[in-house]
Amino acid sequence: MTSENNHNGNTEKRVAILIDGDNAQSTLIEQIVVESGRFGNATIRRIYGDWTTSNMKSWKDILNSYAFQPIQQFRYTVGKNATDSAMIIDAMDILHNGQVDAFCLVSSDSDYTRLATRIRESGKLVIGIGKQSTPRAFVSACDVFIYTENLEEREAQMRKAAQKQQTLEKLTPAELALINNINQAIDMVGTDDDGWASLSEVGTALRRIDPGFDPRTYGAKQLAQLVRAKKPFFELKKPSGKSVILIRSKEEV
Repeated sequence: MTSENNHNGNTEKRVAILIDGDNAQSTLIEQIVVESGRFGNATIRRIYGDWTTSNMKSWKDILNSYAFQPIQQFRYTVGKNATDSAMIIDAMDILHNGQVDAFCLVSSDSDYTRLATRIRESGKLVIGIGKQSTPRAFVSACDVFIYTENLEEREAQMRKAAQKQQTLEKLTPAELALINNINQAIDMVGTDDDGWASLSEVGTALRRIDPGFDPRTYGAKQLAQLVRAKKPFFELKKPSGKSVILIRSKEEV
């Protein structure tokens, strides 16, 4: 199964994002949220680790921005990672309570292989996110596995595009954040071969990225009106005989 097969079919699924904070990159948090958003709404968001240690500081700075719940797990033995045990126990509780339809497990640790297999045996979708060095057993246990190196490349492209946009258009930080969020929302819902996506689905994705999003904040009554005001960055079209409106980013057009 590939992520392309799920872009538009599972938008109402509930997803649990469980991140091994000792074994993942905090700089990719936005991309992790976007990737999991391709498969559904992240109703559970948790990051596991020993929050008394300095290596978790980078996660502390972004928790509130992305509504993640920190789960404390002390290291009882030096050199041993207790985070995986806490995350596995929580995942099984969530599974048995029937709280979600899919799990996004963020780690490069092979210790999660059996967990991924068990979740998949229960008929739930398993999305893995980790480094290319992730053991093959864990990769194969997931329905979809996304390499962080690809997310890093995408993040770098987004930063480069944002810098270019801010230079050319002299955007305010709020305008730049809006344009970046719309681009991320387009990525989240997926596009056809020509880069077009459903505007209504993009609107739903925008609220997943920023629950406070409202076109009226930017002086527009509707999302379409807001997008039309951003012609340097996006374009809209309405296919003949259809009621749907499509949006495309000019970022790579």
